[in-house]
Amino acid sequence: MAYGLLNGKRGIISGALNEQSIAWKVALKAKEEGAIFTLTNAPIAMRMGEINKLAEQCDAQIIPADATSTEDMDKLFTQSQEVLGGKIDFVLHSIGMSPNIRKGRAYTDLNYEWFKQSLDVSAMSLHKMLQVAYKQDAMAEWGSVVALTYMAAQRTFPFYTDMAEAKAMLESVARSFGYHYGKFRKVRVNTVSQSPTVTTAGSGIGGFDKFYNFADKIAPLGNASADQCADYCLTLFSDFTRMVTMQNLFHDGGFVSTGVSQEVMEGL
Repeated sequence: MAYGLLNGKRGIISGALNEQSIAWKVALKAKEEGAIFTLTNAPIAMRMGEINKLAEQCDAQIIPADATSTEDMDKLFTQSQEVLGGKIDFVLHSIGMSPNIRKGRAYTDLNYEWFKQSLDVSAMSLHKMLQVAYKQDAMAEWGSVVALTYMAAQRTFPFYTDMAEAKAMLESVARSFGYHYGKFRKVRVNTVSQSPTVTTAGSGIGGFDKFYNFADKIAPLGNASADQCADYCLTLFSDFTRMVTMQNLFHDGGFVSTGVSQEVMEGL
């Protein structure tokens, strides 16, 4: 059921790879709620995914852009405003990648050049995105930027390796830039810390299946799905959350606040 939450709003949605992606779900729901938007991803990710199919479903234009390139980000915001006919009301940052995880390097044996790539792609890209938008004055007043994160920024999960540092940096950028953008144009910047979710990125992490089941048993509401995460993101894009900014918002069924569940205790 649609509520018209985003009627008349213009946006940019990054990171939709395939139907499992949270960004993919956000795009479908944003379209249903009345938004128009552009889709973007790095050219290499586009070759791996199915973004053309999503663009057709949403009647959205694709603007290829490498989030680590300020030139590409400049093009993304310029072209998006031209295509959509005005300033941007919402942005989804759903970008993350760790070469160390992909190539099986242990946290105690990181390749530091790959580590820099993890930070650049997964966290610094948010700063570049925001800085370009700020300098262009591309965001409408009371606009909203949401970046997807994970609790490993606050707690230790051995399998998450250098992505934990990347997510911690991502959340810090959201707080710091959220202050400046709030003063400048009342644009709010938040991160959503989602449950373990069955996506291409999540499933590529070693031990994911076991931890997914563990988290589901800990959280009193169970793991939040990608569809439910998309619903939450849309509320943050809407006018109902105008005074929410610089927050890391947990969307995890209560996992973050639960020490141990009865179900886990009984299984020990």
